[in-house]
Amino acid sequence: MARRRRLRGRRIAVLAADGFEKVELVVPLRALKAAGARVDVVSLRRGRIRGVNLHMPATRVHVDKKIDDADPADYDGLLVPGGFINPDLLRQSAPAREFVRAFAVRNKPIATLCHGPWVLASAGLLDGRTLTSWPGIRDDLVNAGATWLDEELVRDGNLTTSRGPQDMAAFLPGMLDAFADTSQQPATTAPRRESDRQRDAPIGWSVAALRWSPKPTAVAVAGIGVAAAAQRALRSPAAQSPRKRLLSRAG
Repeated sequence: MARRRRLRGRRIAVLAADGFEKVELVVPLRALKAAGARVDVVSLRRGRIRGVNLHMPATRVHVDKKIDDADPADYDGLLVPGGFINPDLLRQSAPAREFVRAFAVRNKPIATLCHGPWVLASAGLLDGRTLTSWPGIRDDLVNAGATWLDEELVRDGNLTTSRGPQDMAAFLPGMLDAFADTSQQPATTAPRRESDRQRDAPIGWSVAALRWSPKPTAVAVAGIGVAAAAQRALRSPAAQSPRKRLLSRAG
């Protein structure tokens, strides 16, 4: 029982945006709560953010705090799930990059997987570090100064990483160990002089999943069209306020 509740009293932030890979947020979130941690989902906006399964829309998750209202000092660790949309949005956000840097400066544990390390690269945190990720972003991380290993779990100091959902069985205990560790002693992988080489082909199961995924429904296609039309309408002169139209003419 003590082992199961070993994160009692620990507070963890999950930094995520729309487009997070559902399994990479929901499964670790449940594991953290089962271990006794208090967990806040921190995001770029309030409300509920949309998850994905690869490229297909999945269920939403409630946001506990907008990033502007979250203080890194209140948390003992940070989880950044992947998905290729979620970290791409986060890395473009100055508050998100600063949020991640605050954990690194304080040497607090950071756990991430799949495309999540993109955010760390944009935050300038990977020079001299050793980690893994989704193989497709290997070159981005190497170019950011990291050593990249093609392994299911890599721990380098306060940084714990995995390649993706296929490594969840290794990532969950590795993440819990990192968040439970209060020693502040570096736990570093065996040193490597060079990164593992880039793979010669994409991961088979991901290609197969995309190949056999269903076609978009007529409702989904219509919804995209309606959203695009609404955006065009909002930008049109007719949709502007009288004052804004007057100022536009005056300019």
